[in-house]
Amino acid sequence: MSNHPAVRRAAGPALAAYACQPEASRGRRWPEPESSLRSPFQRDRDRIVHSTAFRRLEYKTQVFVNSEGDHFRTRLTHTLEVAQIARTMARALGLAEDLAEAVALAHDLGHSPFGHAGEDALKVALAGFGGFDHNAQTLRIVTTLERRYAEFDGLNLTWETLEGIAKHNGPQAALPDFVAEYSALHDLELTSQPSAEAQLAALADDIAYTSHDLDDGLRAGLFVEEDLRDLPLAGAIFRDLRQRYPDLVARRLAHEGIRRVIDVMVVDLVDETARRLARLEPASAAAIRAHEAPVAAFSPAVALPLKELRAFLYSRMYNHYKVRRMVRKAQRVVTDLFEVLLAQPDCLPTGWRQRTAGPGEPATAHAIRDYIAGMTDRYALQEHDRLFDLTMATR
Repeated sequence: MSNHPAVRRAAGPALAAYACQPEASRGRRWPEPESSLRSPFQRDRDRIVHSTAFRRLEYKTQVFVNSEGDHFRTRLTHTLEVAQIARTMARALGLAEDLAEAVALAHDLGHSPFGHAGEDALKVALAGFGGFDHNAQTLRIVTTLERRYAEFDGLNLTWETLEGIAKHNGPQAALPDFVAEYSALHDLELTSQPSAEAQLAALADDIAYTSHDLDDGLRAGLFVEEDLRDLPLAGAIFRDLRQRYPDLVARRLAHEGIRRVIDVMVVDLVDETARRLARLEPASAAAIRAHEAPVAAFSPAVALPLKELRAFLYSRMYNHYKVRRMVRKAQRVVTDLFEVLLAQPDCLPTGWRQRTAGPGEPATAHAIRDYIAGMTDRYALQEHDRLFDLTMATR
């Protein structure tokens, strides 16, 4: 890495020995000159933010379809919340916060329209063509599908950021085809632990979606404040708030309660991770990767209640009939799109049609996978109308 003063400033404060050091990055698959103003991990973060896939997250479902309300989370707002939490925790632990933020910002780029409903539909549709995995799709986007630069496909991110994306759920034993193929060309050491920064980004995802799904569920009226009072983790917080502020309006009390739930989880995760790091005394990021277990974790005092809180959300929110109706419609849209385009790839836009190899062929299915996975909710609905609504036949 350059010794230019601006680069040294960009690297920020001194990091812990076990952090991923930006000046010691393993580099990019396609070598590039270093920036005079930004560290390698800062450049990764910026490339992700400027990508087309990142912008599309604004109109991709988290739980509620974007058109159902202006204040429900989308994939974009969820991603920004994950990045903020990951960066805060990384700074507290002396880790490379730019790397943690980059991994967090990229973690959902591969999600299809309509959230997990769309992903489930694509998994079924692609069962005979290698299946579908949104983490593998994210890696495909940042290494292949984004085409912005003159000298390479993808974003040419550093090894450390790609490792964090590929290992979002920890060491990989059973690999999706694309992840295995890419790692054969650019070894991401998929069977080892991810870096501490990537581990924090993954758990920041858990913190963000659990807390904001509680908030969105309250906003949507799928459950009410009284339903939370006997829950672990959240219950004591909401009981205390109602006792302390008996006249506070429900919406404001919900905001106050959710922020405290987030604080409990973040503080616990930082404290437990610090304890594990103190016991392990890792001398480098390599020692983190070689360890038999993750170093980032919740303590049992929070991990068990958090599991019960998620069970509540599955029962009262994800399986609520209003959400299930949306899921059914979303799956129908994705399934219809895939089936008609696989049978008639000449209905694809020109650039996508050029990637096909005839009706029903694997290459055609893979092109359609990338086409549909990249759609926003809005575009998927419009495309479905174009293909199935006779009143739009000439549009």
